[in-house]
Amino acid sequence: MEIIEKAPAKINLGLDVLYKREDNYHELEMVMSSVDLADHLSFEPLYEDQIVIESNKAFLPSDQRNNVYQAAAIIKKRYGIAAGIKITIKKNIPVAAGLGGGSTDCAATLRGLNRLWKLELSMEEMIDIGMHVGTDVPYCLYGTTSFIAGKGEIVNVLKPMSPCWVILVKPQLSVSTRKIFQQVDMTQITHPNMKELASAILRQDYSGMLNYMGNSLEDITIPKHPIIQQIKSRMMKFGADIALMSGSGPTVFALCQKQSRAKRIVNGVKGFCDEVYMVRTLR
Repeated sequence: MEIIEKAPAKINLGLDVLYKREDNYHELEMVMSSVDLADHLSFEPLYEDQIVIESNKAFLPSDQRNNVYQAAAIIKKRYGIAAGIKITIKKNIPVAAGLGGGSTDCAATLRGLNRLWKLELSMEEMIDIGMHVGTDVPYCLYGTTSFIAGKGEIVNVLKPMSPCWVILVKPQLSVSTRKIFQQVDMTQITHPNMKELASAILRQDYSGMLNYMGNSLEDITIPKHPIIQQIKSRMMKFGADIALMSGSGPTVFALCQKQSRAKRIVNGVKGFCDEVYMVRTLR
């Protein structure tokens, strides 16, 4: 028997860093939404007690460094699963891009193995496992527009954001989320209002949503990688309603309601960056 799970990318409509906690994590408020750029994972049982990870991307690790492997190992140990598993990852989401690729693959693994092994895990149990792997995993288990708090474990589902086109642009560089957070200076970053952003989404107020979108981490990542600001400016020049960095970067996304304008933005940035995607929000 083979089970297949879709693992959509996420974008940060908003991200605010509130303070550093005693456990060395940062207290966050975020609003995230998923888009229809996705990895696809398939799960096949093995008789031999082992975890086998295969992928269409040679650079992707297939051992304990992989979030998918980590999630499978935790489930096997916690619930005494002696059976083996082969997990095949068809990778479409850019890695180290601020799009939650590793976290959404982990979430898909939790959902897939829950189905395959008939574990009947609750969402709370899957979130607990996911937090051992990555702080974006709880959101990715829900995969719909949500307000996120704490260090990522508190997820409050909102209404789906207003439908629009999303243009994703990934420059040829990778950003370490851990290193960006290590450089957070609370006195030197902006603090967008996440509660007002969530309220605008609940009202389905697209213009209001645009007014409150923002990302505290831009103040750290952009000075180190000016190309991010160049992409943002280029997207706005070609008619984006807004352009914003996702997560800790370096991917920049633009929103626009008109398909013709979205195509114009794509054409305007294609010669500037190789990885450009035009997708829709997920409802």
